[in-house]
Amino acid sequence: MQRYTAILVDDEEHGRRNLQTLLEKYCPEIEVIAEAAGAAEAKEKILSLTPQVLFLDINMPELNGFDLLESIAKKDFAVVFVTAHRDFGIEAVKAGATDYLLKPIVIKELQQAVKKVVMYYDERSAEANNADVPKPERITLGHTGGFSVVEMKDIVRLEAESNYTRVHVTGKKSYFVSKPLKVFEDSLKDNIFFRVHRSYIINLNHVKEFLREDGGVIVMLDDARIQLPKARYNDFLEAMRKLSIAI
Repeated sequence: MQRYTAILVDDEEHGRRNLQTLLEKYCPEIEVIAEAAGAAEAKEKILSLTPQVLFLDINMPELNGFDLLESIAKKDFAVVFVTAHRDFGIEAVKAGATDYLLKPIVIKELQQAVKKVVMYYDERSAEANNADVPKPERITLGHTGGFSVVEMKDIVRLEAESNYTRVHVTGKKSYFVSKPLKVFEDSLKDNIFFRVHRSYIINLNHVKEFLREDGGVIVMLDDARIQLPKARYNDFLEAMRKLSIAI
């Protein structure tokens, strides 16, 4: 089993002690190599020890967790925020967090966060191995009159209409294709596409904004408004984080 080196950053000593105990007992994938009580101390240890994971509190005196990350030019590590405040989720995504844990820490949620760290490094390894493999840039859409070739980057969203799919592209043009949405989900393996629910797949590069109203609404660049189910909320934020898109 591969282990990942970690630094714990929290201005409260009992918070660091508790997290270290939980990691040692329930998360053997993590090896704690240092801890810090503030941002300045943490930055010094990050630069000298080059950890693979940072378990980071947000509210700290002088510089907070976000300030610390902004002060580091090369963030070559996974970040798991550990905080007592639930209102920083969007900011955590924008900061590139791998996960976001609330205090008091729930063991199952901590283990899930560590799994995401492992996945983060597995994906990095896979990307490095596949860096030279070209990805398809176009898709052929068959229709009654023949077929159209569309640049995948130009697809804004795909909308299910019974057993057919309406493919919306830039310029507010659309194609009606006699294939169910599931066929597109299986074919569009590129990580820019996200299945919102049974009726929609969206291109994350065409997301204009996310609104918390009505439980969560995704607004696309063509002004389409798509309801985000609660069950897909965290997956959506994670997908956006991977593309480093500010929402």
